[in-house]
Order: sequence, then structure tokens, then C-alpha cells
Amino acid sequence: MGRLFGTYGVRGVANSELTPELAFNLGKAGAFVLSKSEERPVVLIGKDTRISGDMLEDAISAGILAMGGNVIKVGVLPTPAIAYLVRHYQADAGIVISASHNPFQDNGIKFFNGDGFKLDDDLEDEIEDIILRNIDVNAHITGDRLGRCLEADDDALRLYADFLKKSVDLDLTGMKIAIDCANGAAYQVAELVLRELGAELFVIGNQPNGSNINDSCGSTHPEKLQRLTVKSNAHIGLAFDGDADRLIAVDETGEVINGDRVIYICTKMLKEAGELKGNRVTVTVMSNLGFHKACEALGVQVDVTQVGDRYVLEKMRKTGCVIGGEQSGHIIFLNRTTTGDGLLSALQFLKAVVSAGKTPSQLAAEMPVYPQVLRNAAIRNENKKTYMKNKEIAREIARMEQQMKGEGRVLVRPSGTEPLVRVMLEGKDIKQITEMAQNLADMITKHLG
Repeated sequence: MGRLFGTYGVRGVANSELTPELAFNLGKAGAFVLSKSEERPVVLIGKDTRISGDMLEDAISAGILAMGGNVIKVGVLPTPAIAYLVRHYQADAGIVISASHNPFQDNGIKFFNGDGFKLDDDLEDEIEDIILRNIDVNAHITGDRLGRCLEADDDALRLYADFLKKSVDLDLTGMKIAIDCANGAAYQVAELVLRELGAELFVIGNQPNGSNINDSCGSTHPEKLQRLTVKSNAHIGLAFDGDADRLIAVDETGEVINGDRVIYICTKMLKEAGELKGNRVTVTVMSNLGFHKACEALGVQVDVTQVGDRYVLEKMRKTGCVIGGEQSGHIIFLNRTTTGDGLLSALQFLKAVVSAGKTPSQLAAEMPVYPQVLRNAAIRNENKKTYMKNKEIAREIARMEQQMKGEGRVLVRPSGTEPLVRVMLEGKDIKQITEMAQNLADMITKHLG
């Protein structure tokens, strides 16, 4: 078995790769590691709407209970809800059972620490080491040393909804909003919060059946929401993914507003309100050149990380930056919470629209979007990280960047999972950059394939 923990926790096909046996062992190992600092750790567990969620929830709970830990099950809730509630309940850790935007056959297990942040790498490594080396940490305790499932003393969904409403000063009375809950974890709380703030809603993706999560809906498939927004004459559309940690918006004309533009619009709002700490924003290398130019015009510093929300969060915590995220719609408001939260991001975006007194399309147009072209260069796996050592390839990249004269860029990066190098070109002339991207990809394959 290879490494268990990836950027998004442990993931795999449920009951094939991510089995109940593995979940049970994760529960045991997790409780064992946590018990070093807390004799009887309390672990909060939430899940999305996948049919395999019940199986994995019971399995990982059994592992925790077998080690003397206690469990609080809060049911179907967004991933960021668990990050918030773990602090409310003063639990020692939180676990989310979800594979986010993946198809329903997949599932995943993600850990949060007691502060609502991703579990420290050294603790993940220790849990993983126990499982991969098949170390038996089960002391086979008996009697009253066994753990128990505790009853939550409050309605967890209500607690999270109230937290979201208090995170923003916002009245949506008179606003018509179309939402797509991806038949996922937000299918109840999104409607509850937006209706209580006064919005008139048109809702799709709110009928989960265990197998329709992310199925041609949600933030990765906004086409239905685009049509609904136009048909219902809504002021705006909001799409979430399966575990509701991402947001993709749709303007009143049905055009998608991706994460880059949402981040820019909210960054501008925070700057104008005097809340943009350090006058900076954090994004990944994939963010559009138009984002950088728009932020430069605002006088905002852009910090850049490698792809992955965990890297964005790490950078933000180091610099004190309060807003950051990715094109995909994973946006972090670190002055409000500890992780990407699609619903919280939606509320902040709605506040920006309301306070600006402009339509979403007008706000989105303030950030130009440069065309991006992606091509894959197939290479030998051992060459994935050596492409820049090839002088001919390096010269060609430098020549292309000089040719675009600051109105475009070249980004080349290795795939994390395949024997490929990703070639991305950005510029004003789509025909030109398409040809350049293909030529560069062909050159890399020729030299390193």
C-alpha cells in the first residue's frame, strides 16, 4: 500500500480502496495518537450525502471507541461546518467523511485538529505509519474504559447556520438567488441561511439520494445553474460542491464567475472597508494574469503558492493574509474561519455585490480574464522534475515570455500523479498561445519522453 494521506486526506473508491477495515484502523490509530495528549479524546464526525458515508462513519467510530475515545456524530454537514463545530464542542479532533467534488463511488476521510485546521503533518505521518506498518495499537480495553457515542447538546446544523449569519452583516430582502447544492452536504443549510437572510430562492441539487452527489451539478458542472439563473430572472447564482467548501458564482446573464474573480471582488471589498490586513491576497500559480493586473491596479500585493488550498492556507498563516484561494472556488477568509467555506464565501460575495450597488456582471468585468491554454507533455516519470535543466527547453520558455512582453506568461509544472508535464500559456491572442503551448509541449515530449 502506498501513502495514505494526500492533500485532501485519505481518498479512494468506497468499500474497495477505502474499506471499512481501513476506516476502523484509521479510527484506532487516530485515537491512539490523540490519546497521548488527552486520555479520552473526543472526536467530532460529519459526512456528506454519499451512500457509503454511513458505513465509513460507523467503522471509524468503532475504531475510536475501541481505543477509549468518545465520538460526537453530527450527521450530514459541510466540511467547513466540522472545522467550526470542533471548536464549539471543544473536541480534540474533527473527521469529515467526504470526497468533495469526486463522483459518488469515491469517499474520503479528512482530519481536523481541535483548532479547526488540518491535522498537523507529523500527526498524520504517525497515524499513517501505524497503519502501513500494521502496528497493533489496540490494547483490547474492556468495561468502562471503552468509548461512547455522545449526544450533541445543540442542533449542529443550527449552530453552523447561526455562525454563518453572524459572519456577515447582510440583508438579502428583495434579492432573487438561484442555488445548486450539488445534492451534497449543503442541501439543507444553504437554503436555511439564505432564506433567513431574506432572499427569494430557486433551488436545484437539493434532493440527495446517496448516488447523485456532484452528478452533472454543483460547482464543477454549473450549466444547469446558468440556465436556472436566467430563466428565473435571478440576480445571481451560487453553486457549491459535494462537501460545500467551494463556491462558483453565476452572474445575472448566466455567465460563470470563477474563483479568481470572486476573490478579486471580495479583496476589493475588504480593502475599501479597511479590513485587508497587510494589503495582500494569496493565490496559486494557476490564477489568471488578469487577476494579478487587477490587484496591481488596486495596489494589492499578490502572494503566489503552488497548486493546492493547503499551500494557500500555509502561506496565509505565515503572512497574516486574510483572504486567499484558487480558481476552482476554494476560498479562505482567515479572518472569519479556518478553512475554505463555500457558504461563507457566498455570503461575503453577496455582501460585496450589495455594498457595491452594481450587478455581478459589472463587478466581474472589473477583472479582465486572459485566455488560458493547457497542454500535456508526456514524458518519462524520472524526468518530471528535470525539464528546466534542459537548456533548449529553458531557452524556448524564455523566448516565449519575451515574445509576449508582459502581456502573457508561460507556466510549466509536473503532474503530481501522472508521467506528464502540464504546459499552460496565458495571453491576449488565443490563436497565438494555443500554437505556442502545443509547440512547447511537443518539444518537452521530444526531449524527455
